[in-house]
Amino acid sequence: MKRLLALAALCAPALLLTACGETAPLRPQTGKSLPPKPATAMTAPDADKLMTPSDQSRPKRNDELLQSSQKRPVDKFDLPPSG
Repeated sequence: MKRLLALAALCAPALLLTACGETAPLRPQTGKSLPPKPATAMTAPDADKLMTPSDQSRPKRNDELLQSSQKRPVDKFDLPPSG
């Protein structure tokens, strides 16, 4: 029981510190800048644009369900194993 209380006493401050984070817009660290503008882009992307995943990295879900069973076409090369 004492171990459980000691563990709770150690974890409680850590949980409190993680819960008090302030949300603010992202900015580069002092002395650093955002990446340079890509060669083919009209403008340099801002922090929000850089944090948004592209469609290629997070493709849309395909919900196309099989509506009806379809017979497979005859395949003359679908032969049984030899032996």
